[in-house]
This record gives sequence, structure tokens and C-alpha cells, in this order.
Amino acid sequence: MHVLTLHSHERTQFIEITRSLHEAVRENGWKDGILLAFTPHTTAALTINENADPDVAVDLQHFLKSRIPADPSFRHMEGNSDAHIKSSLLGCSAQMIVARGALQLGTWQGLYFCEFDGPRQRQVYLQFCPA
Repeated sequence: MHVLTLHSHERTQFIEITRSLHEAVRENGWKDGILLAFTPHTTAALTINENADPDVAVDLQHFLKSRIPADPSFRHMEGNSDAHIKSSLLGCSAQMIVARGALQLGTWQGLYFCEFDGPRQRQVYLQFCPA
């Protein structure tokens, strides 16, 4: 297993981690199989989406915030229920194919760590499952 440690600087922030995944595949000599990325945080998520235009991530953040705002009527005492809901909707893991030592992402695809309750230090666990 390989662990990425991230530092978010905003309450809501999408951090592209695709380059870190490529480096982990190369450094660990992973050749053919499935790479599972998992974050063990209930107010964060992972998503694969377009990474060519940074406005896509901005639009996703705006959409989620507008549809799931912080709401004082939420009962969770920490006041971050909106972050828990967003995390549940996007999910805490993503799977990617690795073939011949390379991630098989589409031309415009990248993996984003989605922070919904920052700023914080966070982890993403990478587990390679050989074919």
C-alpha cells in the first residue's frame, strides 16, 4: 500500500492528484492490474473527472455548494453535515486500470481529492491489485 498525504487550504477544495498516482505507479513498479484509491475521511471524497479545464472542478464545487449548503437545521452537532452528504454522494474510492505500468485514464481524465470540511491534513490510500 502507498499513502498520499494532502493538505487542504480551503473548506471546499478539489485537489488534483493524478500526477501523484502516476508517480506511485512508477515508483512501486506496478505493471498490470487495478489501482484502488481510497480516502478514510467522512467529509472528503474522490472523483474522476476532466482535468484539462480547471473550471470543471470549480463548477462541480459551485453546484454541490448550491444544492447542499451548510444548513443550521441539520442536527449533527459539528455543523458539517453538508460535507458528510457531499462525501456520500461522490464516494470515498475510485478504481483505475493499470496496463504496462501506466494508468489507463482517458485523455481528459484526472483524479481529484474533494475536500468538503477543510482546511485539514488528509490521506489517500493506494492499493494495487495485480492482474
